[in-house]
Amino acid sequence: MSDCYINGIASISAQPTTDPETFLEDIISHKESIFRSHDPNYKEYIKPAAMRRMSKSVKMGVTAASMALHNSGIEMPDAIITGTGMGCKQDSEKFLENVLNNDEQFLTPTLFIQSTHNTVGGQVALGLGCKAYNVTYVQGSASFEISVMDAQLMLSEKPEKQILVGGIDEVAKNSTLLHKLDGQIKDDNIDVINLLNSKTTGTVNSEGSTFMVLGSDKTEKSLAKIIDVETLSKGSSDDIKTSIISFISRHNMSIEDIDAVVLGNNGDINFDHYYENLQTSIFSDKEQLCYKHLIGDYPVASSFGFWLGCKIFENNQVPNVLKVNEVVANKYDTVLLYNQYLGKNHSIALLQRC
Repeated sequence: MSDCYINGIASISAQPTTDPETFLEDIISHKESIFRSHDPNYKEYIKPAAMRRMSKSVKMGVTAASMALHNSGIEMPDAIITGTGMGCKQDSEKFLENVLNNDEQFLTPTLFIQSTHNTVGGQVALGLGCKAYNVTYVQGSASFEISVMDAQLMLSEKPEKQILVGGIDEVAKNSTLLHKLDGQIKDDNIDVINLLNSKTTGTVNSEGSTFMVLGSDKTEKSLAKIIDVETLSKGSSDDIKTSIISFISRHNMSIEDIDAVVLGNNGDINFDHYYENLQTSIFSDKEQLCYKHLIGDYPVASSFGFWLGCKIFENNQVPNVLKVNEVVANKYDTVLLYNQYLGKNHSIALLQRC
């Protein structure tokens, strides 16, 4: 497999993460179990006439993609690969409501066209005038990792390429309500900053978009090297532990070589045991960091972990709000990311400082 470097990255989340000069210094404390992203000024990136027809996920995706390209110094990518767990839910709901309210007659096609899962990738390409490879993966909570794997495969065949990879998911009224009825979202509102101390079922739901530019050559813009990414559809806590040890050893490394771990704990008593088993065993002497008490959870929330890893390497420090244990790493050269969603689609990624 060819080397894979993150040469630019940007993230829109429920926190002010779009300013490249700051790193989670001003935290927004959300008090609801469902909350929106903290939006940049979209008018700086999207023409008003076009923005009027865009759903939230499209605006987030187009803007995060533009930011990532700018940060990488690349004007035109050689491929656009996006991942989404739920797609453009807002426009899907609006279209279905129009079908019902208008008795399946006199329907305009705009909402239907904008409701497909590949809308974000298409809109990014239209804005750039990019006619290259463009694909969207809809693999639930593994969508972002699968997108990264596709980019790695492309770079192994065509190492000269610069590939734009992103993950997007949005909050939508009806779909999100169904998740709450299903027990995936907590019944009561909660001070989200205390989410990791929760001992009830469900988590908090939000939205976001993270895009990054990947290339096989290290440049002056490179932030991190992706050593490897792996997904596991299911497994017990001990199975996951064994898989992580095997994952690390494949690269002639051991647990001792990991400086910090970024975990996806989300306050759901039904599934946090996957993380807790690791935190009290193989990662007990590692600096442990979490982020979903800041940005909430959604299918591609793990993409935010890649942004975190890059910011840690860039700043060589970790904001206290991310820390969940007392261990402090001596250096930040190698970071492991682990996430799962509803006990499925476990993902492991290994990042290294350039």
